[in-house]
Amino acid sequence: MDPGGQSSAFLPKAGFTGTDTSRAGGQSFNGRLYLLVFGPVGISLDNQHRVVYTAHGDRAIVRVEKDGSRTVLADHYEGERLNSPNDMVGKSDGAIYFTNPPGGLREGARSPEKELPYSGMFLWKDGKLQLLDRSMMFPSGIALWPDEKHLYVNGDRKIVKYEINPDDTVQNGSVFVDMTSDPLPGNTDGMKVDKNGNVYCVGPGGVWIISPAGKHLGTIRFPLAASNLAFVDDDSKAIYFTVRGSLYRIRTKIAGVRPLELSRVVLKRHKRFEAVRGSPKTDES
Repeated sequence: MDPGGQSSAFLPKAGFTGTDTSRAGGQSFNGRLYLLVFGPVGISLDNQHRVVYTAHGDRAIVRVEKDGSRTVLADHYEGERLNSPNDMVGKSDGAIYFTNPPGGLREGARSPEKELPYSGMFLWKDGKLQLLDRSMMFPSGIALWPDEKHLYVNGDRKIVKYEINPDDTVQNGSVFVDMTSDPLPGNTDGMKVDKNGNVYCVGPGGVWIISPAGKHLGTIRFPLAASNLAFVDDDSKAIYFTVRGSLYRIRTKIAGVRPLELSRVVLKRHKRFEAVRGSPKTDES
């Protein structure tokens, strides 16, 4: 979508590239009827500024190369097809984290096409796929803390916060926010973080704004259920929300963290450290 509000297709048939839709795609209720959802659902950028996304219908993680071609990064784990990759986030060192619930399958967790017997949160790095956690029944949204030292994953009406190890695996997962007692309808879904560390997470009743300490500061409400969000505009002080086939926008006082900005912040911090330490500059640094 351009600044004037005109939309165009960036990548047609991104979520499903097949021709037989008799069993592909998950079911979603839009308030009036059930629709088939093929995705993509989560979109991010890698450390070379290439678009990477979750192809719900193709059950894969896909990268768009600079010439427009597509590369499947992962679609199997230990010989079994992924369920339906949902959300993802890229780290500045090339690591990619994503969630893999069964929601993109026709009957969800009961689908006969489901090959992995569990849902999970995965790490893809240097062509290798690792399962990091399988404790959630339906992991959904995923986001990085601005300093890339912590990872947030939501699902089952909770947000779990992990510490990121030097090898990009995670440890010490603990509940950051518990929404299970909220009486309003809605589950956890898309999630982003601003530069002050506040978390914006789709949850019961709308999009929750949560402080770095885990305090619920407020909720942005919509007439229908929101699903995802992203910080946009030149100053990163606007959030765009996907809400049941519509797109909403709101300006904010605090800038959000965008994928390109994550890598720039970390790179600048690294260069300042090298300058203070006095080590010689290299192409790698």
